Amino acid sequence: MKKRRLNKKAWFLIILMLIIIVILIILIFNKEKVLMVDFVNEDVKKIKNFCEIHDCKLDITYEYDLDIDENKIISQGIKAKEKIKKNESIKVIVSKGIDYQVYKDNNVNELGRVPIMMYHGIENKKDEETSYIGGNIDKDGYQRTAESFKRDLEFYYQNDYRMIRLKDYIDGNIDVELGKSPIILTFDDGLSNNIKVTGLDENGKIIIDPNSAVGILESFKEKYPDYNVTATFFINGGLFNQSNYNDLIIEWLIDNGYDIGNHTYNHANLNDTSEAQTVKEIGSMYELLKNKTSKFVNIVALPFGTPYNSKHDNFEHVLAGEYNGNKYETEATLRVGWESDYSPFSQEFNKQFLKRIRAYDNNGLDFDIEYNFKILAKKRYISDGNNKTIVIKKDDLNSLMETNLKVISY
Repeated sequence: MKKRRLNKKAWFLIILMLIIIVILIILIFNKEKVLMVDFVNEDVKKIKNFCEIHDCKLDITYEYDLDIDENKIISQGIKAKEKIKKNESIKVIVSKGIDYQVYKDNNVNELGRVPIMMYHGIENKKDEETSYIGGNIDKDGYQRTAESFKRDLEFYYQNDYRMIRLKDYIDGNIDVELGKSPIILTFDDGLSNNIKVTGLDENGKIIIDPNSAVGILESFKEKYPDYNVTATFFINGGLFNQSNYNDLIIEWLIDNGYDIGNHTYNHANLNDTSEAQTVKEIGSMYELLKNKTSKFVNIVALPFGTPYNSKHDNFEHVLAGEYNGNKYETEATLRVGWESDYSPFSQEFNKQFLKRIRAYDNNGLDFDIEYNFKILAKKRYISDGNNKTIVIKKDDLNSLMETNLKVISY
């Protein structure tokens, strides 16, 4: 008997049926195992639609987020391209946006004023041992008792001020916890009682008098672990006036979170010096600092606050010059102070000519500590707790300088 051959039409039908069967198998398989999509930073509606189509469930949690807009997805429990099954539960966190109420509750104001405290000497005396008001040892309060300095530090802490480096302030890096305010400590003249060394230990490390300024600061570091203890010391050619220990002092200060700056070589009155003398005073001190460490700050505390006017002919030579073939540039200068200065985010901020508060007692008069902090109570800088954002009142937007940081107004 002859075998019947399939004609072309029959073969076509058979092949078509096989293709259809394969497609159906693929569709059935894929329906059971769908690949997850990346929904991060997408509107929550998109993942809801996805789950309706593919029969999966959503487990949604809402959180505040500075960087992700409201109703957009912060994170998802199943990563993109991972397989998901029918009726599988997907955990997602959705942004509630910015928590403006936190800023209101803490009265955040990052265009507020910042106190830069100006100290000189700290002597190991009690207030009752002086002939002047409060903790002043001299008439003008440039020298303070150890007792008064301890009281100052306690006052700053209890009133929610937290120390930051002067360099961070001029750089706009205010890393202070939510609801707290920055404060900066500076010391002029490199007096031995700033960090008095009483000898070396068995390892060759300096032993610091606990009643010197740094000794007291270090004790506060132990008392309050959350107190970011720091200060900038502006020194002259005599450094810290302890020839046997000067180099070790500078090394210790930098290793322990303090900074060293320029106070001219001879503590010169820059109102009276020639331009050449001004360059020598600034340049020779930078040269000395450079010979001691590479980590000094290019900041000058102006002796006697001179020149009093930034338009003085000598001021440009404070900011830049060349001495002994070495060029120097000064990033900021400090005046002899009387009041707080602007936020580094304010259009009024001028780091080249900064104001300071003279740390002294005068019965609440003439810009003493009490006088200044009463004023600051109403217009102080209050941090949002994030040094990557600037939070201000909406009414202050016109006072904000240009910035690359994220700005939040409320």
